[in-house]
Amino acid sequence: MFKATEGVVLPTTMTGSYPKPNWYTQGLRGRPFKTALGDTLFREQYLDAVATVITDQEMAGMDILTDGDSRFDLEVGGKSWFFYVLERLGGLNGSKSQSPGWSGDFGIRPGHILYEVQEAYQSPIVTERLTAGQLDYPALWQVAQKMTANTVKFGTISSQSLSRMMWNEFYPSDKELILDMCDIINQELRDVAAAGCKLIQIEEPRHHFMAQDPATTDADYDFYTEAFNREVQGVDAEIWLHTCWGNPAQQRLVTNPTYERAIAHLFEVNADVVTFEAAGSGGKDLPLFAQHETNKKVAIGVVNHTNTVVESPEQVAGLIRRALEFVPVERLIISTDCGFGREGISRRIAFHKCVALVQGTNIVRKELGLPEAVVRAADPQFAFSGSSGN
Repeated sequence: MFKATEGVVLPTTMTGSYPKPNWYTQGLRGRPFKTALGDTLFREQYLDAVATVITDQEMAGMDILTDGDSRFDLEVGGKSWFFYVLERLGGLNGSKSQSPGWSGDFGIRPGHILYEVQEAYQSPIVTERLTAGQLDYPALWQVAQKMTANTVKFGTISSQSLSRMMWNEFYPSDKELILDMCDIINQELRDVAAAGCKLIQIEEPRHHFMAQDPATTDADYDFYTEAFNREVQGVDAEIWLHTCWGNPAQQRLVTNPTYERAIAHLFEVNADVVTFEAAGSGGKDLPLFAQHETNKKVAIGVVNHTNTVVESPEQVAGLIRRALEFVPVERLIISTDCGFGREGISRRIAFHKCVALVQGTNIVRKELGLPEAVVRAADPQFAFSGSSGN
């Protein structure tokens, strides 16, 4: 159900998160969002930060915008991506050092930056059945959408990924935990869609990471597909499934990953769009798209969130041309590999990566005879070098 991208050719967007302005020093610190808006300092900084992120994207000429995940606190390694939800659920008590998954799965040891990230996370313990908390997803989207006439995408972590940050001491298995979590998140997604949100992005189901483990079975894939579908069931919005290879502290979790084994399963889920990293790998997996029939749209990352080098528009255009060898133009969306984070690259670099993304897309649009986006950030009329005086 393409409620946001129907008939739009080569739309541009970024994944979600965006570096916080340096002056944005307030945070939710576990409070419900709508409650925190009663705090004068938080309200002013939050609203101004969202307006700033939206303005940056509009100056870059992007079509589909995000609120920059401005609800997340500035914490080590993007901790709030998990803990915005975890801090607001019932059934969690106490904590343990590190998470039940990452350290063992990825071989993280002391001396590695991601070990330090894990030390900061302090994962909560599931001691009773999970219950919903005040996540305020509709309000978060409403604050951002009223600031722009462009579509604002709302993104949230998947239940499958949340389970990786909880020590399960209540449910018979993690499957039961995940399915309960899916039901909690599903109601939030229904509510934000009912509020008018046309585009919802579910981030990091387990399919692509599980594909890196030879022990993963078809039954495992079937379960994660079932869980994703349960999470989005009845949600009246365009659904995007976002995948990437990680972004804690601007780091990748997997070396030389591939979508080869996961792609067929990703195309089976009840999502309208599936996103794939492409910039960080030089587009090595793009030929896979020609091997699988699908009516879904494909969003590819054309700028890399894990380095500080701003891609040139020509580099971006080259990657898009390569993707068009395997994906029809009407089914291709242009994005970033992942979010830019809050503790990753600087806001200036993130902004210029967005500008390059749209400029590169414009090169291809021109070649195809498509309308080009206005990129106000690149308009020579507003460049100081062309003006007289000091």
